Amino acid sequence: MNRVEVELKLNDARSWLLTCFMGLSDEQLRRPITPSEHDPANLWSALDHFAHLALIERNFAAMVRRHVAGDANPVGLLTDEKGEARTREQIMATVHEMTENWQRKHQTATLAEVVALTAAARADTLNLLAELTDDQLLERLPGAPWSDGTIGGVIGANADHARSHWGWATAAGLLSS
Repeated sequence: MNRVEVELKLNDARSWLLTCFMGLSDEQLRRPITPSEHDPANLWSALDHFAHLALIERNFAAMVRRHVAGDANPVGLLTDEKGEARTREQIMATVHEMTENWQRKHQTATLAEVVALTAAARADTLNLLAELTDDQLLERLPGAPWSDGTIGGVIGANADHARSHWGWATAAGLLSS
């Protein structure tokens, strides 16, 4: 994706998501709706899903920055600290534990606080986008399974991630009374 496509995608998705969340009641925002993939006894609310987006967006930006700085393993998921390959199950267990820790840390946040949290992550992404060259946006991010694997694609995947979480939350009954 080129710079303009990425920025349009991010901004359109952000506006859409804010509109969706602003239309929810406090009960809808806080109602437990989906089981955690780390601990199924812990149910996530719509706000938990929204706050989760900030963690992933921050992580994607950090991965891109590590790549630009010359890190050979900027995503850091495919191998462990010793350089040994991880299985898909090990990767997902690590990811689910990380997201669970984030969810528990932010689960009492208000909508305004989650909007601010995700706005800060998006601001960092947009600053990163402004720092990157057009050629860098087309570079492959080693180990990135998201989008087309390019830096621009990975950054743009934040918009798709938001739509996915909204879809999961609504499929789980978020909008039912």
